[in-house]
Amino acid sequence: MLTNTIAYFRHKPSLTIGFLFTVASVLLGIWVAAIPQIKLRLGLTDATLGLSLLLAPAGALTGVVAAPFVFKKIAVGKWMLTGHLLYCLIFILQVTAFTPVLLWLALYANGLVGFLNGVSTNAVVDLLEKQHNRRIMSASHGMYSLGGGISAGLAAIFYAVKIPSGWQIAFVAVALAGILISVRGYLLSYNQHIESDTSFRLPAGGVIGLAFICFVTFMGEGCVADWSAIYLKESLGGSKAVAGLGFAGFSIAMAIGRFNGDSWIPKLGSKRMAITGSLVAASGFLVAISFGSIATAIAGFTLIGLGFSCIVPILFSTATKVPGVSPVTGISAVASGGLIGFLAGPSMIGLVAEQYSVATGLSIIFFLAVFAAVIAWRNEYLMNRHSRAPEVNYQDQLF
Repeated sequence: MLTNTIAYFRHKPSLTIGFLFTVASVLLGIWVAAIPQIKLRLGLTDATLGLSLLLAPAGALTGVVAAPFVFKKIAVGKWMLTGHLLYCLIFILQVTAFTPVLLWLALYANGLVGFLNGVSTNAVVDLLEKQHNRRIMSASHGMYSLGGGISAGLAAIFYAVKIPSGWQIAFVAVALAGILISVRGYLLSYNQHIESDTSFRLPAGGVIGLAFICFVTFMGEGCVADWSAIYLKESLGGSKAVAGLGFAGFSIAMAIGRFNGDSWIPKLGSKRMAITGSLVAASGFLVAISFGSIATAIAGFTLIGLGFSCIVPILFSTATKVPGVSPVTGISAVASGGLIGFLAGPSMIGLVAEQYSVATGLSIIFFLAVFAAVIAWRNEYLMNRHSRAPEVNYQDQLF
């Protein structure tokens, strides 16, 4: 299993694109740990926080409309560099927002730029897989999970030594921006224009099924990201340092699964992996909310990360191979469902938490994850057996 991971880190084109996934999750991890303080500083209730977070999916939906026009005009490499530098700036504004209006503007921009970044990076991963005849989709998403675990751990250390969240995000964002600028030559070398249909068309039923599974998976990830810290701190009485450990356990478990996913998926089949992963994640939600202790909650969040780990790479890879659908269109359709779930799910939890509790809100994801397993079982594009893509000796692919 480590062979694939080691080869990934030694393959510069793969690692450079993988770093972009890490940028997004490192920034997210700092934001996640800061949410309780932002909520307090701006005087937001659970419901108003939840409604505020709805502006991010609104931005993502704007990105769905804008993507064909943006990528027709701007080379994918130029957008990857510009978009991720913008992302660093947006997260600084989001964490340091001193009024609700500034927070709302930052959340909307986050959804818009995040969607375009996701489409561009996943399209380039698909391009690299075809160019080099190697599987890197799961490992690339593993870089996202690894970054989330690292940032949550950093946030715990920052809070332990009493560094304010504003300085945390400024330090991290500036460091990431510096690295992005240092690798700009690699990113700008991708001068392709990734194009898709400029008119909206309702996807085929099987693609809608993939989008729904992505919706549930990203919703689970978004809810753990935005509410695990609040659940651990406010519902279970954890400290500021402990509050980020739920997302850290989730991210590390997801990274482990994803770095091994490129070897697991072809052996077990994408359908079997998607079904099993959904059920494992569902059990994680039950563990997180059923026992009322910090230790079991962190264990539950960790189990959720392991269960969901390989599902998104499976969905994005499958979306690029749907007959009659271009890779960018397929990725956009699946990513749309995913980002809506990731960004709207936390808002739903906030509304439920206002009336009942955070645990009650999280229980909804349990039922959705079980339903996602059923949809995966019925989906025509997920395969029961080995992937059609050839097995690759990764050591022969090193440059």
